This record gives sequence, C-alpha cells and structure tokens, in this order.
Amino acid sequence: MTTSGVQGITETDIANYLANTPGFFERHAELLGSVQLTSPHGQRAVSLQERQMEMLRDKIRGLEGKIIEMIRYGQDNVSIADRLHRWTRTLMLTPQPAELPGVLVRELMHQFMIPQAGIRVWGAAAAFATHDFAQPVGDDIKLFAGSLTLPYCGVNSGFEAAQWLDEPTSAKSMALIPLRADAAESAPTAAFGMLVLASPDPTRYTADMGTEFLVRIGEIAGAALSRLLPVRG
Repeated sequence: MTTSGVQGITETDIANYLANTPGFFERHAELLGSVQLTSPHGQRAVSLQERQMEMLRDKIRGLEGKIIEMIRYGQDNVSIADRLHRWTRTLMLTPQPAELPGVLVRELMHQFMIPQAGIRVWGAAAAFATHDFAQPVGDDIKLFAGSLTLPYCGVNSGFEAAQWLDEPTSAKSMALIPLRADAAESAPTAAFGMLVLASPDPTRYTADMGTEFLVRIGEIAGAALSRLLPVRG
C-alpha cells in the first residue's frame, strides 16, 4: 500500500473493515490483549476486553433504569385504573338522578385528590330546576363548552366556571370538561353541561398536558348525567 493510500484511510474506513471482517481478531488474537484504552471511570488504562465489559455494564444499568421506570408507570396506571373503577362504580350505584352531580364531584375529588371541582347541567329536565347543578349559566360558557373537542387545561383567566367552586379565587389552574350524552361517538351531540376541576397550583393543569384521562372522565360523567336530561319522545 502506498503512503498516499495510507493517508487516505479514515477511522471510519478502519471501523467498517473491522466490523465487516469478523475473522480479523481471530487471526490477530494477540491484539485483543495488547490494545489499551482509557477507562471512562478514571484515567487508568484497561484492555479492550475490560473496556467492552464496562460498556456492557453501563448499558445494563441503563436498561435496568428503564425497566424500573416502566414498572413504576405500570403501577401508577393500575392505581389510576382502580380509582377510576371505584368512581365509576359509585356513580352506577347512585339510585337517585338528582344525587348524581354531587356524588360525581365529591367522589372525583376524593379518589383523585382534586382540591376543587364544580358542575353545571343546563340541559336538565324541569324537575331538577331548583338544584344547584341546574342553576342558569351564561351563553358564553355554553358556546365555549360546545366548541371543545378536548378538555381545556390552563390558567384560570376569569372563566365563569370558576364561580361554581367553593373558593373561586384560589383556583389558579383549571380543567374544563364538556359533558355530552354520547361523547364517545364519532359525531357527538351538543354539550349539555360542564365539569370543572381546579387547583391552587398553577402548574397542575397546563396547556401541554395530556388529556386522555380527562376525556375518559368526561365520557363517563356525560353518560351518567344523561339521566338528568328530558326524556325524548
């Protein structure tokens, strides 16, 4: 090989040659013991085999960390599923439709440690007109609820829904969930109410958070509260 040819060889060329020539180290086994590398855990020199073992140990530690994280996420998901199951079961066991909004809000706060929650149903049958959940709301909040395809999550910017809470001024972040009788359908009907969750922590409900869980809450709540709607002829 000429000098110019040697100068034209790059480290990538060497790496590719070794990767594609598995018999090289079989023919030159003495190199495995003579190659010295710097350990990433200090300045001492280590053999190629030892360096490979360190790399494998680091990789194993990384995989162990990912497995532990996956287990933790799995446990969290099981816990959430259990709490959602208990909440749903409580709604199903509530015999009187008029009690549903109060039970829904109270159990939701209890199961998921939500500081405040409120609800309004503006499409309820006339028999429920005197209940707190059926008190009149403004047209703006109705239009807003009807426009939501996903729950709103973010800061409390003076929403009327904050006034449905026991302590409106302490609500720094909110989740606003529209209620529909058939929210899970491909073409759901108009919203007949809204559920509001609130926290004094401004970072609990943010615009970039996932809403899949809140969507499920809305679907279950909407289905349960559809018992309050007028019976269609």
